[in-house]
Amino acid sequence: MTGNPGPAISSNVRTEEEIQRMRLAGNAAAEVLLEVQPFVQPGVTTDKIDQIAHEAILERNAYPSPLNYRGYPKSVCTSVNEVICHGIPDSRPLADGDIVNVDVTLYLNGVHGDTSVMFFVGEVDEESKRLVLETRTALYAGIHSVKPGEPINTIGRTIENHARQHNLGVVREFIGHGIGTEFHSGLQIKHYYDPYDSTVIVPGMTFTIEPMLTLGSPTCEMWDDDWTAVTRDGSRTAQFEHTVLVTEDGVEILTKTKDGVVPAEQVLG
Repeated sequence: MTGNPGPAISSNVRTEEEIQRMRLAGNAAAEVLLEVQPFVQPGVTTDKIDQIAHEAILERNAYPSPLNYRGYPKSVCTSVNEVICHGIPDSRPLADGDIVNVDVTLYLNGVHGDTSVMFFVGEVDEESKRLVLETRTALYAGIHSVKPGEPINTIGRTIENHARQHNLGVVREFIGHGIGTEFHSGLQIKHYYDPYDSTVIVPGMTFTIEPMLTLGSPTCEMWDDDWTAVTRDGSRTAQFEHTVLVTEDGVEILTKTKDGVVPAEQVLG
């Protein structure tokens, strides 16, 4: 297998049967993040976190969606400090004061569940805490703006407004995406306001919302590995992500456990 998914061909709107399977995939992805949580400590390598997540995914009879996806070499993404997204787990031990995003996507029963959470490593400075907490708030503001009949750019406008109110940058190069039977379907979810993005939100759509906010400039650059995106000025950045379903009157978060525990709310209190 090449790991190249080819062009997106699935519908933006899921069937009821697909939605039921996506709830289970979302449950499993959330459970994996909670299993990872106790190991996000100073001295633990991101390779170790990848190993724990990989085993937890396999225990659920699922497959880690990122593994070999377009050549990506690991089962999760671990993005530390100035890494915006797609950080590749390696032998670097986490240090006291780091912030790290762990991004879990798994493939279960023919559909994907995708979610990510920021973790504090040891004692974290107040500005980093502010960044992380306001990024989480921006995620939920974006989620709560989802309503059938509204243009999809409502999500980005809401997130961008929140970021500006708190003097945070919004990364534009990486966005949310449709998800279901494909890891990335054709639907695009921008975290900034694009007046030309007038796609109408309709019930049955499933997609990720995953804002990436920065303490400094949101301008980014890529490392030579062709995956790791970092802030050009070295400022810290944070991201949270949920997979959501558009319902008849609003939105449902799919990436929570069967008991309703949401890692984004659990890990930071």
